[in-house]
Amino acid sequence: MHIELLLEEPSAEAALANLLPKIIGPDHSRAFHPYEGKHDLLDKLPSRLQGYSKWLPDDWRIVVLIDEDRADCHLLKQRLEETARSVGLPTKSSPETDGRFCVVNRVAVEEIEAWFFGDIEAVVAAFPRVPATLRAKAKYRDPDNIAGGTWEALERVLQRAGYCRGGLNKIEVARRISEHMNPDINMSPSFCVFRDGLRDLVRTRPPVARRCTPAAKKTRSFSGAARTALGGEEDLSAS
Repeated sequence: MHIELLLEEPSAEAALANLLPKIIGPDHSRAFHPYEGKHDLLDKLPSRLQGYSKWLPDDWRIVVLIDEDRADCHLLKQRLEETARSVGLPTKSSPETDGRFCVVNRVAVEEIEAWFFGDIEAVVAAFPRVPATLRAKAKYRDPDNIAGGTWEALERVLQRAGYCRGGLNKIEVARRISEHMNPDINMSPSFCVFRDGLRDLVRTRPPVARRCTPAAKKTRSFSGAARTALGGEEDLSAS
């Protein structure tokens, strides 16, 4: 199976490049498409999904991941769901009548750095001067509800340990911590919902309405028409 991941920013790509094989195994190809922030992703999502709706092979799935960033999580998820439904793509939350879907929309609460606090052991493994006692502190026991912003909290933790003196490099930190993360023990509820959604996604059969012709199934590369449908972008089948 091939998974298209539409992400808010490059740090999410850095983390998921390491996490996806741990969550769903190494046999699925994937392509990451990071955007320049939440508004960029939300603005471009309708046309992007419209392109997919015109040409989507049986074994392709779509994941949309965005940070909550102190917005209303339910309204944000609703917007993602309505965007997919408006172009006829069934989602995990709004599947076809037989339960089939090809899109999973997920919101990181409050942002993807909360997922790192969900696995303190991974933080310590990536940055050994961070005290292991961090996991015992009450403020970090509920990663999705850390006050004052999770990336700011992570920056403070790392700086107190002598790292990131010049500020948090979100991409590098995401890459280093995710290398050590164990998806099955993460304490972040939004991460667990994301993890379980991915596992359900790769198990589901293709939606009836999205089935391709036999000719389309024979190739994972885009035809000229498919590139046009997705705005003339590069071959997205590359993993």
